[in-house]
Amino acid sequence: MDRFDPRGRVNRALLVGVSEYDHKKPAEPDGVPGDLPAVRHNLERLEDVLRRGGLFGEDGITVRSSPSLDEFSEELRTAAHRAEGLLLCYFAGHGAVPSAGNELFLQMRNARVVAGGQAVFPGAEAFTGMLTVLAGSPAERIVVILDCCYAGNAAKVWHDFTDRRQGILLLMSVQANRLIDSGDGERETPFTEELVRLLDSGGESSLLDLFKQVRGAMARAHRATTLGDPWEPQFAGEPDTDVLLGVAREGEPAPSPGPTDGSGGSGGSVPGGGPEGPRPHPLSRALTAGLARLRGRAGAAVRWFGGLRGRVRVTVGALLVLALALAGLELGGHALIGSGDGRSCAPPLELRLLTDPELEPTVRAAADAYLVSDANTTGHGCRRTGITVYSAGASSVITALRRQADAWQDPLRGDTDTNPQRDVGPQPDVWIPASGADVARAVTGQTDLRSVVFEPDPEPFAYSPVVLAVPQDLAGDGLDERVGLPLSRLTADLSRRDRNARVLRPDPELTDSALLATIGLYGGGTAAPRNAEQGVRSTGPPPPTAAELLCALPADRAADRRTAALVPEFLLRSGVDCARRTRVRRTAEYPGDVPALTPTFVRVRWEDGDRDAEARDDAAKRFRAWLTGEGGRAAFGAAGFRHATRPGHPLLDDQHVGAGVLRLPSPLPGRAEQAAMETALEGYRNSRGPGRVLYLLDSSGSMHGKWPGPSGGPGILRQSLSELGPRDEYGVWAVYDTAGDRGYEALLPFEHHRRAEAERVLDAGARVRDAEADPHAALLAALEYMDRRGTDDERPRLIVYITDDEDNNRLTGGNLEEVLARAGRVKVPVVMVSLVSGSCDRGRADARIAEASGGRCLDAGYDPGRGLREEIARVGTEEE
Repeated sequence: MDRFDPRGRVNRALLVGVSEYDHKKPAEPDGVPGDLPAVRHNLERLEDVLRRGGLFGEDGITVRSSPSLDEFSEELRTAAHRAEGLLLCYFAGHGAVPSAGNELFLQMRNARVVAGGQAVFPGAEAFTGMLTVLAGSPAERIVVILDCCYAGNAAKVWHDFTDRRQGILLLMSVQANRLIDSGDGERETPFTEELVRLLDSGGESSLLDLFKQVRGAMARAHRATTLGDPWEPQFAGEPDTDVLLGVAREGEPAPSPGPTDGSGGSGGSVPGGGPEGPRPHPLSRALTAGLARLRGRAGAAVRWFGGLRGRVRVTVGALLVLALALAGLELGGHALIGSGDGRSCAPPLELRLLTDPELEPTVRAAADAYLVSDANTTGHGCRRTGITVYSAGASSVITALRRQADAWQDPLRGDTDTNPQRDVGPQPDVWIPASGADVARAVTGQTDLRSVVFEPDPEPFAYSPVVLAVPQDLAGDGLDERVGLPLSRLTADLSRRDRNARVLRPDPELTDSALLATIGLYGGGTAAPRNAEQGVRSTGPPPPTAAELLCALPADRAADRRTAALVPEFLLRSGVDCARRTRVRRTAEYPGDVPALTPTFVRVRWEDGDRDAEARDDAAKRFRAWLTGEGGRAAFGAAGFRHATRPGHPLLDDQHVGAGVLRLPSPLPGRAEQAAMETALEGYRNSRGPGRVLYLLDSSGSMHGKWPGPSGGPGILRQSLSELGPRDEYGVWAVYDTAGDRGYEALLPFEHHRRAEAERVLDAGARVRDAEADPHAALLAALEYMDRRGTDDERPRLIVYITDDEDNNRLTGGNLEEVLARAGRVKVPVVMVSLVSGSCDRGRADARIAEASGGRCLDAGYDPGRGLREEIARVGTEEE
């Protein structure tokens, strides 16, 4: 272990905390979510601890509260230039990531959020830029500590630095793609509170020690992210690289480390007394260390038994006895459970378990229960195996296993854009896909046949149908209206009960449940994907998971009451407690043509992975036996799953039935077929781009005051072009009415364009005309034009009309009805962009046209520029 000792060197610490922001929602739509008062306490406590720590001189610590981006950049360069030994950079504040998730932005006081375009996060420091400055420092060791949402995304950026990341270590407050709680503002944020507490213990500790201890403390406190999953700090650094951050202070002897807890982290410690204080008895020190381990193991046991509430009465005393037995406390060098030979537990072998994002909470709960079970405990009371549970997008996993296994083993064997270790996670020992058909998908077309081999179980170990979760007031009455009908029939019946009802589905690229729902949406290949996708359009990008979809619906009470969601049935019991909002109760309807989730245990073997093959096989075998046996059935039953192979698929826990769930619906659908999943995914991808977009720009005389600047008609149009690339087709019509013409003039021909060339043409040709506009004629012509384009493929189409509505007197009576009828027949979404407020109010012409076409209405009360970029991003392939 290369542990750098910075004592006696020229060390520098830059502590940055942004507690106040200039631009905040809701007053400013492009602002950050709000201020962070707890961050002020972070800086005060951390500075105090570091100044007493003995590593930094009088002028070695710089504290900056709520700096602007320019101020931060200058301080960063100064600290990097002056440090020679240790350079420590700490940031607390808002973090943000783009939709691709390949960068982390640290938002300073003047930060804004502008969707699309080149400047996505003005006023924020890209972590790539920060690492570039740090990599040029003469410091021997550089430590970056991030306490912000999405902090774990910094690890991807660090991995991309290859040879320039040597000596740079990252401690991140939370895993990638997670939002976290900032606390109540009366004390430090939760992560920094634990960090400074451990740094202030008075003993010697390194960064790796702190990481393990903070992670353990957060787990024992049952901290959770906003998604409800465990809040897990992260670490990134070259193997066997560490740095001393805490030294024993005079009069404060180093704490006794105590025995390990079997998970690789410290089991807890007791600080020694001062010069006048008594030193704790060895038995006391051992008991305290053991109790720290007990809290961790008991916590997992309590969480598991929490899932059995009502089925088994478990008293607090019984839990304590169970936890004591599982912990195997070592007192005075002898184990309460074990051989009595005084040996400490060796670190257990760690299994890496990859699963579907929708399954991750349940699989994690099952793994927690297994870790403290008898099946995972030796005769000496030690843990046999640890399990790291993680998830990644289902399509990304299939691609990585099918075509990128070599790069997964060694990122240097792939190109710079291919790094499954970064994008998916570590090479799994066990893979639990949500559908057993995923194994066939991964094997078909597999290019790296020697690198990875799959050993799937012949049968799944759990089952959950994908249901249409309908608001109770809109659900069918009898079983014949709820079970076995095609999804198309269920959605048609829903529309008949409420013509404004809609159906939403998560992203099929990310979860198997959404892809299986897509099979039903496409009618097994009988329905056009483009038309089917039009029926499940959401505002902005689709939610990543069904759980997040259900969590987001209550934000709009009116939409919640008329929205059905395609989700796994088990979520109606276990997956809707992620936000403190009153929800519309939903009833499960069971489409007969949507295959079910069938989680399957798959052992994954890697080329040259035979160094500990026997031990790893034994660990995987033990976990598989527990997971597919009584223990796993209890964990998955508590989450709402069904028997995989028993006739009728009864619930694993039939005493606790989720709200709106049928105990024994019949018939239930079978398993997914590989071909159906691949066909549905191909149709989904084809339906999302390259796209075709026709812009109509109102160029009548009344637009004179709505023309100049970024919020004018041409400005909004130009901004949205950033979401279109050279593979997309688009054109622009200037809409104005002169005697004898057709009501529009083609400014930009409908074809493929480079953005710079398109902007040049618009700059030269777009101008206000001395004429009125005829939206009735222009929209009819646009609908007819787009109806003729793309009839032989599934590429998405969109019409955009940007106007001030001054000439909407021509969109009344029979004229409006004619446009509505054609929009309903053609089914090309029309985005009505009005530069005045109120145009999208219910019953107005713009709102009715958008609704009839399946499009969207945006007016000045919403920020139409941002909304239009969101809509174009859904059909475009982005600028080159």
